[in-house]
Amino acid sequence: QVQLVESGGGLVQAGGSLRLSCAASGRTFSGYNRGWFRQAPGKEREFVAGITWNGGMRYYADSVKGRFTVSRDNAKNTVYLQMNSLKAEDTAVYYCAADYQGAHATHWGRGTQVTVSS
Repeated sequence: QVQLVESGGGLVQAGGSLRLSCAASGRTFSGYNRGWFRQAPGKEREFVAGITWNGGMRYYADSVKGRFTVSRDNAKNTVYLQMNSLKAEDTAVYYCAADYQGAHATHWGRGTQVTVSS
């Protein structure tokens, strides 16, 4: 059974940092892009960051550029999202995805809640 499991979410004050992890099991995704999306209450899910299979290219939403960093460790089948200088508007459920294109992906995690208090 293929699973993507996020961890690292929680409650943090504005200006603080969190590091999310997404571990894959059941198959390897080393040859596929990986991404992070988020969904705030009452809003649609939106792209946050993505990384190509070898880490050679990274993409970010304008709202997180300069604050968030996506990385991956193919040996561990894991992708990370380092989030710094967090803002209240970053509050959302964060989902990791594998093999995504636009807003679609072949595999999704169940999400992890990030809450930033102002």
